Amino acid sequence: MKAITSPTNYEGQCQKPLGSGFNSQSTASEVMQGIDLTGKIAIVTGGNTGIGLETTRVLAAAGAKVIVGARDIDKAKKNLQGMPNVELEALDLIDTDSIAAFAETFLASNRPLHLLINNAGIMWVPLRRDSRGLESQLVTNYLGQFQLVAQLWPALKKAVGARVINVSSQGHQFAPFNFDDPNFTHRAYETLQAYGQSKTASNLFALELDERGKEFQVRAYSVHPGSIHGTELGREAPRELFQQMGFCDADGNLLPEVRASLKTIPQGAATTVWCATSPLLNPLGGVYCEDADVAELAIDGPGSKGVQLYSLTKENAKRLWAWTEAITGLDFPIH
Repeated sequence: MKAITSPTNYEGQCQKPLGSGFNSQSTASEVMQGIDLTGKIAIVTGGNTGIGLETTRVLAAAGAKVIVGARDIDKAKKNLQGMPNVELEALDLIDTDSIAAFAETFLASNRPLHLLINNAGIMWVPLRRDSRGLESQLVTNYLGQFQLVAQLWPALKKAVGARVINVSSQGHQFAPFNFDDPNFTHRAYETLQAYGQSKTASNLFALELDERGKEFQVRAYSVHPGSIHGTELGREAPRELFQQMGFCDADGNLLPEVRASLKTIPQGAATTVWCATSPLLNPLGGVYCEDADVAELAIDGPGSKGVQLYSLTKENAKRLWAWTEAITGLDFPIH
């Protein structure tokens, strides 16, 4: 197999916009115009609600066969009703057995996997732990991604040209990955710190996965979809948290200037599908993208555009991969 030679994005070397022609107002359908995915197989985790549902819709409309992994099958059936080219399977990213069963079912079909969209995630939840004692946002937003990719790796290789998209967040700017106490065993739990480090981990995973996987024509990307109106992501967040962040007034009403800055769900799915399909990215991987283009490095703190350097360093990426294999007991050698 001929290895793909491309520049590395360690230390954010490739974080420069490509001039995609799209912007923050572009929708997923606009990004997909003229792209034919007939014969392609895609998996979208959490592809039955919010931007995941829109991602599923536009990929399926472009001809892809889309397998949706969902926790609530009854709800998913209702939301996906009448949508062509869609299969539905149970998947709960906080449950290692559920991930393993999902991957085993897909591998048993002997199909290649061209697109893996790691879309499912949680945010602003109280302290919860999985059966291993690991913090729930870290598990759902990152460790579950790692396990799913590791166990679907044979199918990704079989595609001979696959892309893995990790739906991350500008929220990675809330926190770097805390290698000393990632599961809040010895420090007070702060939900935004937990969310931030889980998204930083997702960025670092895409960076290192791309570096290791490009030899097998598997490329990886991380995505900030934008702040979206109408998703279920903040369903457990207390009003006080939104007030603290300056999003709403004392009565819980979203401030007009905040509402005006939010993307619609079709706009929120645009960067995901751009990363999944744009030919501009053929020679490039491991990058963090926003507004349907490669993002710049962030020069300010939380809330600024772009990606923080700490989520793109070679040292952190390699250290996180080793830590993840140790904490999960998963051996993920890429060969």
